[in-house]
Amino acid sequence: MADNNRSIGSVFLDGVITENPTFRLVLGICPTIATTTSAINGLGMGAAATFVLIGSNAVISLLRNFIPDKVRIPAFVVVICTFVTMVQLLMQAFVPSLYDALGMFIPLIVVNCIILARAEAFASKNGVLPSIVDGLGMGVGFTGAITLMGCVRELISSGSIFGLNVLSAGYQPMLLIGMAAGGFMVFGLSLGAFNLIVNRVEKKKGGVKA
Repeated sequence: MADNNRSIGSVFLDGVITENPTFRLVLGICPTIATTTSAINGLGMGAAATFVLIGSNAVISLLRNFIPDKVRIPAFVVVICTFVTMVQLLMQAFVPSLYDALGMFIPLIVVNCIILARAEAFASKNGVLPSIVDGLGMGVGFTGAITLMGCVRELISSGSIFGLNVLSAGYQPMLLIGMAAGGFMVFGLSLGAFNLIVNRVEKKKGGVKA
């Protein structure tokens, strides 16, 4: 039981840190750049993707022995599309302003390479519980990364975080950071900083073990 608990924990931490889909695997860059103009947009996109990851991983894991290899990708897309439709309808009903802000990037979750990659690489080869944990870990990692980027971009481009003014009224916003070019700049710097920290931690752990 202890070994199982450790393995489940490592699956979760892989998605959050060591295999973070945004900063380590560099997947889903299009929605990352486009939806991180504000912290709330990043959080909303991440939450939607997490829901789809968990749901699609669970269903694909349950059906993995019944889906023929020749049609596995179309089958995965159908499952993913079902959960994306659920997210889309829920957001339209309960958070229409956020849905309008994210626009076409919600339905495009269907072909998000993070979702398809986890379906193919993990859920189709593992049991239901590990697949759910994998989806949760990847979702938390993705959500944390794009929410962080959203906070940075919103703060620099408007002086606020989650719509709350943080900097003084005399602050001169850097509007470039709110544009696509600024998104690439923040993404590159964030990716570099994240990998620098993770690599240093891994080297220290390796030194201790040695």
